[in-house]
Amino acid sequence: MELQIQDLVSSIRKEGVEAANAEAEAILAEAKKKADSIVSTAKNEAQQYKDTAEKEINILKESAEVSAEQAKRDAVLAFKTEIQGEFEKILKTNIGKALSGDGLGKLIRAAVAGENVADCVAEVAEVSDALKSELAKEIKDGLEIRPTKGVQTGFRLASKDGSGYFDCSDDGIMEMLMPYFRDLDFQ
Repeated sequence: MELQIQDLVSSIRKEGVEAANAEAEAILAEAKKKADSIVSTAKNEAQQYKDTAEKEINILKESAEVSAEQAKRDAVLAFKTEIQGEFEKILKTNIGKALSGDGLGKLIRAAVAGENVADCVAEVAEVSDALKSELAKEIKDGLEIRPTKGVQTGFRLASKDGSGYFDCSDDGIMEMLMPYFRDLDFQ
């Protein structure tokens, strides 16, 4: 009987150990399954964060490129504007020098050459004795010279009947020349 009890105890132990092992395996399998699920979820979330971060990086990169391009364009435009301003100053100074003094009479004479001077009026900033003597022949032939506030330097040659005029003032010549400088391409 003792043997039977021992067999019974052994059998109970064996069944208990097997049951415990089976339960432990079930618990481990369940834990492994949960762990795999957690790892999979974490990997998916990490991938989503990575994808979102990459999209944001690309957006920032594109924005930076657009901003850099805009800054370049602004710098070129500012440079062009500055250069044009300098050209205007140089032109105005040089045109002003060329359109005053002894050269003014010669320019007016060249402008009326081949024209009926009796139909023309030369409007200037100031009618000086030197200008009158320079244009004595043209004045004798009917050219009228008169001062006007609209001309600071140079002259404006107008028809006496008011049908038109040719502006050879510093501002008029600047206006004619500046389109050639505005179209400069600084790239």
